[in-house]
Amino acid sequence: MKYFLFPTILLLNTLDPPTFITNLFGYGRSSPSYFVGPINLLIYINCTAIAYPSPSLQLSLHFLHSQQSFCLLYTIPSSLLTFPPPLLIMAFYLLLVLILLAPSSNAEWPPSPGYFPSRKFRSMSFYQGFRNLWGPQHQSVHQNALTIWLDSTSGSGFKSIRPFRSGYFGASIKLQTGYTAGVITAFYLSNNEAHPGFHDEVDIEFLGTTFGKPYTLQTNVYIRGSGDGKIIGREMKFHLWFDPTKDFHHYAILWSPKDIIFLVDDIPVRRYPKKSATTFPLRPMWLYGSIWDASSWATEDGKYKADYRYQPFVGQYSNFKASGCSAYSPPRCHPVSASPYRSGRLSGQQYSAMKWVQSHYMVYNYCRDNKRDHSLTPECWG
Repeated sequence: MKYFLFPTILLLNTLDPPTFITNLFGYGRSSPSYFVGPINLLIYINCTAIAYPSPSLQLSLHFLHSQQSFCLLYTIPSSLLTFPPPLLIMAFYLLLVLILLAPSSNAEWPPSPGYFPSRKFRSMSFYQGFRNLWGPQHQSVHQNALTIWLDSTSGSGFKSIRPFRSGYFGASIKLQTGYTAGVITAFYLSNNEAHPGFHDEVDIEFLGTTFGKPYTLQTNVYIRGSGDGKIIGREMKFHLWFDPTKDFHHYAILWSPKDIIFLVDDIPVRRYPKKSATTFPLRPMWLYGSIWDASSWATEDGKYKADYRYQPFVGQYSNFKASGCSAYSPPRCHPVSASPYRSGRLSGQQYSAMKWVQSHYMVYNYCRDNKRDHSLTPECWG
């Protein structure tokens, strides 16, 4: 018979926790193994482990999440250690399975907004609502999904057939993994072709990144900007609570005469209210998407450039939505809503979800940037 007294913390880096548990508890050995005293096991899978002792003798679970995986901390009471090793093995294996299947209430995932506007608007195929704008040789459509890509010769872009004066505009987008520094994948509203040098714009932009670092989602609003250095950006930037390269996620802009709301998987992440006619886009805009080289500023203010050894850089779009009042609609056309209320006012639950995202994942807010001249952005203090 063997007796083992383990330290308070056992640190394990393995992709096969059940194997470790089997070996630890001596299953399959000729002589049984028993353990004396409480044991804390920290099992971490493909993430940074944070080890700390727990004095509790109660069975407890702690989730230490990362963006791409999870960490599990087990506190095992000494009373369990009198059980036969095979039973302990089965209990731990079942516990692992239950944790993998169970949804987490940890602060890594936003609370539900309670309302899902993407389900309220009909999807359309690419050719129903858009046309190629530039780089046609770097664009393909397959089963209603659009793929655009950037290489050393060109990027690509597309544009809606109709202009709008308000509406809900969304698409499910999947980004490229790996090194994408300097590359912008965008989905936005603009009237730059109708008003060159004096245009309005509402942006969702994904700023490319380097190995091991997350994408940055940049939201922005331009009012009568020129893009020649006189433009006044109103940027809010976020990291995401999921990996946008693993699957498609839905990104949307709700533009009404009262406000602009940016949404990620139906969760409002930003609301830009109309406070004056001079700080809000009022002229009709088209819906665009593009992928292009913005090495001069996109990644850490231009520190990292696009590296075409990793080309092509690919953006995938599907589940297009563009519903609302077009520039040709009659004056009686009522703006659509992204909330349960016809007025468009966000619900309390939507506000709570937005506040949660901003407190956990917002990494830049132009209104809090002391280097900015806020006399040019009166909405920050008005």
